[in-house]
Amino acid sequence: MQLTDLKNLGSDPASTAVPVQLARITTRQTASGKPYIDLEVADATDSIRLKIWSDTDAFEFCQTAKEGEICALDGEFFVNDFGVNINRPSLSYLDDSEIESFLQGSPERARVLEDHWNYITNLFENISDPRLKLLTTTVLSDLEEKWKRAGAARSYHHARRGGLLEHTTQMLKVSEALAPQYPEVWPDLLHAGVLFHDIGKCWENDYPASGFTAQPARMGELLGHITIGVEVVNKYWNQLRESDPEVFESTNPPSELVKEHLLHLIVAHHGQMDFGSPVTPKIPEAWMLHYIDNLDARMEMLRGSYAGDPEVEPDLYKANRPLSGYLARPISESINAQDLE
Repeated sequence: MQLTDLKNLGSDPASTAVPVQLARITTRQTASGKPYIDLEVADATDSIRLKIWSDTDAFEFCQTAKEGEICALDGEFFVNDFGVNINRPSLSYLDDSEIESFLQGSPERARVLEDHWNYITNLFENISDPRLKLLTTTVLSDLEEKWKRAGAARSYHHARRGGLLEHTTQMLKVSEALAPQYPEVWPDLLHAGVLFHDIGKCWENDYPASGFTAQPARMGELLGHITIGVEVVNKYWNQLRESDPEVFESTNPPSELVKEHLLHLIVAHHGQMDFGSPVTPKIPEAWMLHYIDNLDARMEMLRGSYAGDPEVEPDLYKANRPLSGYLARPISESINAQDLE
């Protein structure tokens, strides 16, 4: 069993052991002074936070355990209005072979991510503009391992190892469908903007080579992913232009204009200055990128709300932040259930 499976258990306790990485171990006290540990654990599929009370075996284990260690978390898991909870938790260390198996993740997850990577690389090997083709394929090749493990966010959406790859792939599929519907949009530029809009998260939301907890890095904290994205794309563009000038000097539209528009897609993709964009979108591709980004993020947030909490009333779910209020069960579930009958 994996962490994402626990969210679907329901209110009846289920006894099981789950391999996890200890992401955060924080000792706290209740208002009455009772100590407990705010424990965050993670695996290849998800992360959850649990309260570990002082009268449990797991509390004593956490007194000497270190963040990043990999263990088996055993107990009676159940789900209530506050999410996943555990009764009588205990923790124990895994042996070397069990740790190796855990770090590999499930074969299904590995296949999904590899399919995403193949889709992206194939798309950019077949775009028309030679400059954008050279730029995107070079960066993909150089940053493959970093890209495959980065998260798309620290919370809210795709906040997991490989989340950036999932988010980027889905956005590219949407951009492929939408771009031909609007003659003002240059598909090659839009696709390149989708690819690079969050490239800075390879540093801001990096995951270690072996583990499922994102590690803060000085570069990500000081600069942020938008600034890093501009720096990375600018650096690669200038290096490739110097090493292969014919590609950049013999193609229309002018290379300097293409670079400016591509960098604009990165800096404007949050849509509003209040949300972190240095400028607002000023070209068709930037507006389309902004809305595709928001759309995919919101759909992932909806999935998290449906999967993370039980129904509060028949067919109603409490929305996870930053969504608010209550969500209705998707009508597609009724249609799909009918198709299976």
